[in-house]
Amino acid sequence: MKAICFNFAIHQPYRLKRYRFFDIGNDHYYYDDFLNDDIVTRIATQSYIPAAEALLRMIEETKGAFRCSLSITGTALEQLEQYVPEFIDLLGKLAATGKVEFVAETYSHSLASLVDPEEFAQQVKANCDRLHQLFGVKPKVIRNTELIYSDEIAPQLTAMGFKGCITEGAKHILGWKSPNYVYAAASSPKLKLLLKNSKLTDDITSRFSDTTWDEYPLTADKFMDWIASTPAEEQIINLCMNLDTFGSLQPAGTGIFQFLEALPRFAAERGIEFWTPTEAITKLKSVGELSVPYPMSAADEARDTSAWLGNQLQREAVKKLYDAGERVRLCEDRRLKQDWQYLQASDHFFYMSTKHFGGGGAGFSPYETPFQAFTNYMNVLADFLVRVDEQYPLSVDNEELNSLLKTIRNQEREIEQLTREKDSMRQDLEQYNIEHKTRETAEVAAAEAKPKAKAKAKTVRKPKAKAE
Repeated sequence: MKAICFNFAIHQPYRLKRYRFFDIGNDHYYYDDFLNDDIVTRIATQSYIPAAEALLRMIEETKGAFRCSLSITGTALEQLEQYVPEFIDLLGKLAATGKVEFVAETYSHSLASLVDPEEFAQQVKANCDRLHQLFGVKPKVIRNTELIYSDEIAPQLTAMGFKGCITEGAKHILGWKSPNYVYAAASSPKLKLLLKNSKLTDDITSRFSDTTWDEYPLTADKFMDWIASTPAEEQIINLCMNLDTFGSLQPAGTGIFQFLEALPRFAAERGIEFWTPTEAITKLKSVGELSVPYPMSAADEARDTSAWLGNQLQREAVKKLYDAGERVRLCEDRRLKQDWQYLQASDHFFYMSTKHFGGGGAGFSPYETPFQAFTNYMNVLADFLVRVDEQYPLSVDNEELNSLLKTIRNQEREIEQLTREKDSMRQDLEQYNIEHKTRETAEVAAAEAKPKAKAKAKTVRKPKAKAE
């Protein structure tokens, strides 16, 4: 039995307004609200809403046979709630079907997993909490930012409680191996890996409307033939793409929505099922361990992290941002923490990439050049760091800061210990009450039984014979 595992990602960053050097220290609001409203509303109208409606129809028409998964960042949820609340209602309807799994992400689509494990854990937790609050779900599988994954990340994902991870099926990692299997993480074998089939995914996301492609036009019938023709032992085909593929990257006029909605019918004809990620890692055993010594991702042909850390501009921006991490986590300023989340979006660093301008990535940038993106971001970051310094001045050296952090962590451990002791005492008390109540009940029952026994004895006692 073959199965398709669809994962649709939704992310929108808070795009920055033009922020000049002279604004530093004077203007603490960094975002282009008009641009964000325009982009989010337009993409939701063109793509997110009709795509979600199509998924609902597919689930209803197949009586639940069609299943898929969604991964949504916290920054996307915030903007959708603000600008397109009707889409949040649609997501709620998808969640209510029980056929759509919500997969964890980082809250702001950040690079924290590469540079700041503590921040990474907090962002994933924040994203899971938001999904639970909105849709009542608790993710068991995670998809990191742009499918970033390495052996170093796997143990942390297991410690967070995740059973599976969706990541890239990079050729330089797989070699001769196929992505159409479930693998176990080499550094944490309890974590199962679902690898994206890049070729079949790109056939939809990149080549669907390409009239120069030798397989054009792509139909649902043809696509299912390709999947059915894969070796019988290859049981899972993972297709991972942004939801805005449907209606935005591939406009509605190309027939992309009709293609999507026709997939279940042709899949059923070939005995191909649709599974959620949790179903895939539950039903299939791993065929072996997969080692990923260096971080891989879904970005461009390199399938590495050079899209965000490939030049000195990007590395400098990332370093300056995350150097402030410990101080930001210590503060109680909600607005500062919010800006910290928004400034971590990987999009800001992608705009600084010199290898994407002039290529496919250039169209996604609101800047004319990578240097302009870097300058604008660093001006914003400079003001942000001034605000951080006001909370925890630079005069607080590393030794003092480490001492403060140690004290806070010791207090956290002490609180955890006291909480465990309290829970243990509560359990002991409840057990004592149960046993005490049981004894009281037994004693009362015994006391009530004695008079009844005596009365019964008097009733059955025979009268003495009279003397003659």
